[in-house]
Order: sequence, then C-alpha cells, then structure tokens
Amino acid sequence: MDATLRALSDPGRRRILALVRDEERSAGEIAAEFTVSWPAVSQHLRVLKDAGLVTERREGTRRLYRARPEGLADVRAYLDGFWDDKLKRLKREVEGG
Repeated sequence: MDATLRALSDPGRRRILALVRDEERSAGEIAAEFTVSWPAVSQHLRVLKDAGLVTERREGTRRLYRARPEGLADVRAYLDGFWDDKLKRLKREVEGG
C-alpha cells in the first residue's frame, strides 16, 4: 500500500492514471499531454507500473499503458475501514443505541 500511496502522491501520476483509466494509451500519447520532458513522463509511468497501478503492453516498438483498478484495492480497503466505522456509529445513533 505504501508504494501505491507514494505513486498517487504526485499530481502528474494521478493525471496519467486518469488518462489511462478508460482506454489503453501509448507512452507517446501520454507524453503529448504534458509539458515536462519525455524522461520525466517515462519515470512517472515506471513508478505507476511498479506500484501495480498500470499495465504495460508492447506492440512492436510501442508501449501501451492501461490502468489497473485492482491496484487500488489495498488503499480502498483501508479507506473503507474508516467509512464503515462511521456508518456503524451512525447506525447506533439512529437506532438509539
């Protein structure tokens, strides 16, 4: 979960994740959306891949990326724990307990 949170801590990486959330995109297409250097985008993609948040597929000389929603499972479970506790407390309050 630490690697996932570190990967998500950068706004550029969150933007990349949003770009590949619904469709596979090439590294070049992703880089075209940014004003930073290609090596910077490449590094962001590597961090996202290492954290399990994107998959990389090679097609000839192209590298294609797509989000892996299941890569967020640990973070989601952690955050859901806070939400579940609040719902349980609210239920007790509503039921008068």
